[in-house]
Amino acid sequence: MSKLMALSFIFSALLGFNIIYLSVAELQRFQHEAKADGSLSLLVIGDWGRRGAYNQSHVARQMGIIGEELDIDFIISTGDNFYDNGLKGVDDPLFYESFTNIYTATSLQKQWYSVLGNHDYRGDVEAQLSPVLREMDSKWLCLRSFIVDTEIADFFSVDTTPFVEKYFTEKEHNYDWSGILPRQNYLSNLLKDLDKSLKESTAKWKIVVGHHTIKSAGHHGNTQELSSQLLPILLENNVDLYINGHDHCLQHISSSESPLQFLTSGGGSKAWRGDVDWWNPKEMKFYHDGQGFMSMEITQTQMDIVFYDVSGYILHKWSKNKELHSTI
Repeated sequence: MSKLMALSFIFSALLGFNIIYLSVAELQRFQHEAKADGSLSLLVIGDWGRRGAYNQSHVARQMGIIGEELDIDFIISTGDNFYDNGLKGVDDPLFYESFTNIYTATSLQKQWYSVLGNHDYRGDVEAQLSPVLREMDSKWLCLRSFIVDTEIADFFSVDTTPFVEKYFTEKEHNYDWSGILPRQNYLSNLLKDLDKSLKESTAKWKIVVGHHTIKSAGHHGNTQELSSQLLPILLENNVDLYINGHDHCLQHISSSESPLQFLTSGGGSKAWRGDVDWWNPKEMKFYHDGQGFMSMEITQTQMDIVFYDVSGYILHKWSKNKELHSTI
């Protein structure tokens, strides 16, 4: 067991958090109970950590209001948690200035499940992963790849930054690849673990979360490495949603090849007004080039997705129904 895993286990025990280590090779699984009636509600936010600037504080305020209305169970962060270059260490004041001191609403004092974005990899990655941060703020949890098991829905968080080739060749920025190299071994093991976990899942809903886009009309567009390596696994395993950040917008794209939906929640702070490319209108269900966030309400038979802008106004709704019992 690695030093980080051992420390995580100790702090998890102290904080009363339910974590299961299946094996060193498999994705870590966290049990998060749904409500007594079996339902689940949560918020999704991405690309946010700017000390409250670029409307981050305004988005946080509206998240608190909607979070209370929905009685949310937890929050998902799609990465780029701290700008511009991640955290310098576990004692970096940016953690408090961009997270603890911003998301202060009572409804947001629930567990946050966070993945890493490319900007996070420009800093000390181990700092964000460290259980020391959880001791400083118990709602914080960030790992490379992991599973949140709520029984009715499994959320598979995937570390997407190491897939992107340009980060390993560009000279403009430095990245912390500790724990990643040799890269091909890391990616191969991750994809195998994800595929195995998806196949073993008995949850009614399968949702995959990553920082980078697979399909997007925004500034970054499609991530070809994920389209070729990750997408086939999602399609083969009947994943319902792929949720990402990276593009600083809110977005919903449907798939012409499967029921898989692509949702972008990357409007946590700085947005890119007018930076959008044409997309087939039969697939593009919604695009907003401003700040905001997303909510999810899930039962055994229905999933409701809502996108909100910086003022808390509803911009887009989408629902999907499933039969309570399979007819197969």
